[in-house]
Amino acid sequence: MTREHEVPVIEARGVSKYFGAVTALENVSLKLYHGEVLGVVGDNGAGKSTLMKILAGLYPPSAGEIFVEGKLVHFRSPKDARDMGIEMVYQDLALAGNLRIDENIFLGRERVRKFGPFRFIDNAASLKQAKEHLEKLKIEVKSVRQKVEELSGGQRQAVAIARATAFDAKVVIMDEPTAALAVKEVRKVLDLIKDLKNHGISVILISHRLDDIFYVCDRVMALFRGRNFAEAPLAEVTRNEVIGWIMGNKSPVTQAAKIFDLN
Repeated sequence: MTREHEVPVIEARGVSKYFGAVTALENVSLKLYHGEVLGVVGDNGAGKSTLMKILAGLYPPSAGEIFVEGKLVHFRSPKDARDMGIEMVYQDLALAGNLRIDENIFLGRERVRKFGPFRFIDNAASLKQAKEHLEKLKIEVKSVRQKVEELSGGQRQAVAIARATAFDAKVVIMDEPTAALAVKEVRKVLDLIKDLKNHGISVILISHRLDDIFYVCDRVMALFRGRNFAEAPLAEVTRNEVIGWIMGNKSPVTQAAKIFDLN
């Protein structure tokens, strides 16, 4: 089913990024539609993370434009992107291990109560809303009062996703969310990503694990040496073709599938 007549929830048009004499991206375009999980693949240095950081407001583009729901935007900081509903879950998660789950979810955006001219953090409201949010996303923990340092890798990833989606996110960008997880925890995180679609959230997934891409994504696009290389709906592409894209080859690469373990 073609979606070319729909307005993307976020779109990059002709984006380039230069770091001095180094070209990280050259004339790259991307479209993400409502209720879609888009997989972004490419070898190390292909420009995946740079593009995502531009979409999340961490880097300004050197050239090109970003649109959110058809409106041209200029992100000066990650806060600008978050205010437009664009959140990013970084590979290091950026969680505070010594704080509770609820404190991490609302960190920097704490619930407050007013008492005359004074403002106090409303811990009861934060606990209640954090519990409700985790239940909505089917995230299982012993208690929202647990410190993050007590959680497993998969639970920490889930808390980072919960934090990203707690404030009316339209788009969540995830950078290698299963890279450091035990096998038994990978499926739980991928199912959580799938479930985000049911809550009206679109996802961009960067991953070297093709099993993840083919399990959870609707469409896949490949970058090669900082440029768009190929893209297709998952139903119209094979695993070996995607391996070929990563290597800069648009023909199916059967031998590469045997040589390289890209799972």
